[in-house]
Amino acid sequence: MNGRHIGGVGVSVVALLVALAAWWLLRPPPDGESSAAGEAFVEFRPVGFDALRGWEKDDPGPALAAFIRSCDRLDGLASGSSAGAGAAGIAASDWRSVCRRARRVDRGDPAAVRRYFETGFEPVAVTGAGGAEGLFTGYYEPLFEGSRERTDGFDVPVYGRPEDLVTANLGDFRPEWRGIQLVGRLVDGKLGPFETRAAIERGGLEGRAEPILWLRDEIDAFFLHIQGSGRISLDDGARIRVGYTASNGRPYTAIGRVLAERGALSADGVSMRSIRWWLETNPRMARDVMSTNARYVFFREIAGDGPVGAGRVVLTPGRSLAVDVALLPLHTPVWLETSMPSTTGDPDGAPLRRLLVAQDTGAAIRGAVRGDVFWGSGPAAGRVAGNMSETGRYYLLLPKGARERLVSGARTAD
Repeated sequence: MNGRHIGGVGVSVVALLVALAAWWLLRPPPDGESSAAGEAFVEFRPVGFDALRGWEKDDPGPALAAFIRSCDRLDGLASGSSAGAGAAGIAASDWRSVCRRARRVDRGDPAAVRRYFETGFEPVAVTGAGGAEGLFTGYYEPLFEGSRERTDGFDVPVYGRPEDLVTANLGDFRPEWRGIQLVGRLVDGKLGPFETRAAIERGGLEGRAEPILWLRDEIDAFFLHIQGSGRISLDDGARIRVGYTASNGRPYTAIGRVLAERGALSADGVSMRSIRWWLETNPRMARDVMSTNARYVFFREIAGDGPVGAGRVVLTPGRSLAVDVALLPLHTPVWLETSMPSTTGDPDGAPLRRLLVAQDTGAAIRGAVRGDVFWGSGPAAGRVAGNMSETGRYYLLLPKGARERLVSGARTAD
């Protein structure tokens, strides 16, 4: 996702020391959904395609189409540059050959697509600090009603990027800080942390950021922040798309866990739907609960297809996956083995075994074995995404010869 560098703002050595002292703001706290220091461990172990359960039954054509979108992005990178957003990139040159071949494969022939992956890629099992299994959830592009002008019915702002928000990729200063990003604001020439959600909602952005549109209520806005993108049906009949442009850099807190800890929801009953139900039926306490998530997202209007993920490609429903880009490389095909959530038309626990592509990330996606499946737009996608909270595992499909060039402190096992 795009961010402005601090070059040209005259950040002093003192400001940089402040940045280093406050670097804990960059990573969510060790609360079970975020990477603690020990959870930064990742191991890649080569396996054969016969280890991928259900490989012969999946139609990988849609995943190949998604991968070609990533290839279009990769083709624009310099050969020696990292193809990852964080510290786990593979050089763009490692993708050149497989990307050229991808465009020549008949996507309508599942057997031909499987042969393409089997001849050009090496599957590697991913293991994290907690083992080979982890949590897999879902997300989608919601649809809300809104207005370009503030009215009595639409008075909750969706802000564009604040003019004083500053991002710094610390890897630009030292190689060992690669993948660490600082977000803050300049106040009297000094770099400090950006305001929390609660402070912003009390009017902390007045004169510093302009709303790009207005929504009906705070709960809609909160869920737009959680999803990171959305479609807005405007009161003049038009429909637009908005997407993430920046955040306040604060750690993400899952309010479902907060509600469970307070006894408001049972731990095994937390889902997007149950959280929304609780917020709507407890309006007096809703803002307090939402404010426990200090993270706040800023948006821009997006023209054309979307939503666009962190890999800067349009996401493919059911075939794009959000991963922790500090540990795993973007644009990599991923074989996922998990279960479908309980939804209309899908029995609870039905196997979900398919090929996806790592094309996005998220504040709550932390850890070597952790993923968020993009399910598309609208109510049907929302039902699947809102109910998905499944245990599973995955395998990366790396271009042959690229495994030893993975970085970020990862360990390979032969």
